[in-house]
Amino acid sequence: MGLDDRLDRIVARSEELQAMLSQGLDGEAFSKASREYAELEPIVTRIGELRQAEQEERQSQALLSDPEMRELAEMELQALRARIPDIRQDIRIAMLPRDEADERSAILEIRPAAGGDEAALFAAALFDAYRRYAALRGWRFEVMEFDESELGGLREGIANITGRGVFARLKYESGVHRVQRVPATESQGRIHTSTVTVAVLPEAGDVDVQINDGDLRIDVYRASGAGGQHVNKTESAVRITHLPTGLVVAMQEEKSQHKNRAKAMKILMARLYERERAAAHATRAADRKSQVGTGDRSERIRTYNFPQGRVTDHRINLTAYKIDRVMAGEFDEFVDALTQDEQATLLAAEGL
Repeated sequence: MGLDDRLDRIVARSEELQAMLSQGLDGEAFSKASREYAELEPIVTRIGELRQAEQEERQSQALLSDPEMRELAEMELQALRARIPDIRQDIRIAMLPRDEADERSAILEIRPAAGGDEAALFAAALFDAYRRYAALRGWRFEVMEFDESELGGLREGIANITGRGVFARLKYESGVHRVQRVPATESQGRIHTSTVTVAVLPEAGDVDVQINDGDLRIDVYRASGAGGQHVNKTESAVRITHLPTGLVVAMQEEKSQHKNRAKAMKILMARLYERERAAAHATRAADRKSQVGTGDRSERIRTYNFPQGRVTDHRINLTAYKIDRVMAGEFDEFVDALTQDEQATLLAAEGL
């Protein structure tokens, strides 16, 4: 079936749904029809724009035979022939299957992998880079866990990034990030290679994940930290184990046991939700481990080479010589390119 036939069917379905809704459906039938109509409405609007532009193109084409109107008609045709393919492409993208998690907020988890202290230092720098990216996008960045090492590196960093479309922009960041640079402690000036793992999980709601209290083991203990930081004499730290899956979340960032438990539950729900999404979508990672890999130096989605000032995304072979700007939070060039690459793959798979 050609694209135009598909578009005609979408318009016909939208009109059918509109008629059904005007007849007064009840309960679940009304909700289901309303959701489908709302999803089709923006596509139908763009189809209307396309049909209008195509009609104007035909009218301008007919005016070419009129000597007095020819010059104006040629100008209009030139503009329309540049605009129509863009509208068609927008419609194709709008027709792609949607990931319902794209509009959600997200949980960001960063941990050092191979490379010891240097990996921990880069993990802290990358955590800050995403904090800056969130600020540039107008998102709220809430630190949920920040376990700092003795040298100022990061053992584990977890943040809740809140805003519209956060997951859609950050989901491509999951994987192994490799850094190549000369550590401050390197006296010979040799370049070291280290890795950091990043996981981005869509935030889950209560309706997404049902957790039975009997499936949880909750342990409380005294918080501790490097150099005596965050140490307290009360059992404020919380460790939650989800017995059916073996997932464990520990939280000690807050001084309140109640707040630590709430944060740990939010992270646990996000991890369980991602497991369910992975099972339902075979093309996604089977679990969090396959998202971030093992952390081995040979695995990577992106390399940050400081001596050369470049950042390379290996999935799309994109290199940008602006490492300072990327570490300042300017990730959009990579995110946009990765989004377009995924859309091209889906368009081909859908025959669009």
